Amino acid sequence: MRTALLQSSGRPGSVAANLKVLDEAAGRAAAAGAGLIVAPEMFLTGYAIGDDIARLAEPADGDSADAVAEIAGRHGLAIAYGYPERASGRVFNSAQLFAADGTRLANYRKTHLFGCFEHDHFTPGDTPVVQAELNGLRVGLMICYDVEFPENVRAHALAGTDLLLVPTAQMHPFQFVAESLVPVRAFENQMYVAYVNRVGQEGEFEFVGLSTLAAPDGVARTRAGRDEELVVADVDPVLLAASREANPYLKDRRPGLYGSLV
Repeated sequence: MRTALLQSSGRPGSVAANLKVLDEAAGRAAAAGAGLIVAPEMFLTGYAIGDDIARLAEPADGDSADAVAEIAGRHGLAIAYGYPERASGRVFNSAQLFAADGTRLANYRKTHLFGCFEHDHFTPGDTPVVQAELNGLRVGLMICYDVEFPENVRAHALAGTDLLLVPTAQMHPFQFVAESLVPVRAFENQMYVAYVNRVGQEGEFEFVGLSTLAAPDGVARTRAGRDEELVVADVDPVLLAASREANPYLKDRRPGLYGSLV
């Protein structure tokens, strides 16, 4: 499945403008043969927008979700994107996946909040593994800091995730996560990892870009730079199966030794 990574911060504070950016990028991705486009963490509203996070938060099935579903259906490709979700009087840092026909497939709430900013504005989710079937692949969702916890990604590997989507707001000076950690996560868990970042200065944060699609052999199949960019690469089920056959990590695990980890 050809997968497009939309590296962009859009226009922080303007949902309408960000939907337009997503619509335009989805058109370019579809023209390049992509079956899926992934946008960054909090793409719908912007990340460093303070109290506007709560003001702009919407239910998972709100008006903006309907607009994303329409974009997916019109361009004929699946869409994953980050947004602030309002539910039961709380706000979550969430990511949602729509199928190419506009069907909502999955909604995930970030389980590991990073820093005082996120703890001040969000409630952590409590469901670590959220998956959906898409074009013959088992697709999982995670958000930014979540991928830095090896137990989190291993849980996805044990649940059979083939492609892990990670909308991200990765900031300076932690670019080594995109450069080094994400390919290692893909290798040690034998899956593809699509890590899709914001760019540029936003409030107190400097987002570093470097979005990547890492393959199960630990090689980045595509990597963006530090500017706004749409990059495309293929998720190959044949390569995935061969890599899993050759790599014994999951087969050679000894869970009985790991009880002290939890």
